[in-house]
Amino acid sequence: MAQQVGEAADAETLVRVGPEALSHDAAVAFVTTDDCGAVATFLGVTRDSFQGKRVVRLSYEAYVPMAEAKMRAIAAAARDKFGVRRVACLHRVGEVAVGEASVVIAMASPHRRDALAGVAWAIDELKATVPIWKKEVYAEAAPAWKQNAEWDPDKVGGA
Repeated sequence: MAQQVGEAADAETLVRVGPEALSHDAAVAFVTTDDCGAVATFLGVTRDSFQGKRVVRLSYEAYVPMAEAKMRAIAAAARDKFGVRRVACLHRVGEVAVGEASVVIAMASPHRRDALAGVAWAIDELKATVPIWKKEVYAEAAPAWKQNAEWDPDKVGGA
């Protein structure tokens, strides 16, 4: 996976917040390694409805340097908490059409339970702490900014 502007990668971690389309396959390829028998992923895509309203697209905004710092901290914590070896955490900003990915998290570990637990924890932590804002654009109603149910302003402090 070629590194792009705004992308932070080292041997174990790939983090990116940007307008480029996200690739589940590229995230899996980054985390896959011979010493890990498990790769787990989360792929968040734009759905076509919310509370009875037809969604046309999502629009994301972010404070990219802080968002990427928070995502790197989540990756490091996942390695400490769950023993995962490699992490890819990618999030789009800008317009994301129905069916397109907004977020991809991939983790590799020697055993499945660690990778699965790490991914589940990481998406909840991302939604609770990373400064990325989502606006839902509807077909027949005014757009609305949405707050994640997990959002925790007390956890947002410095990176």
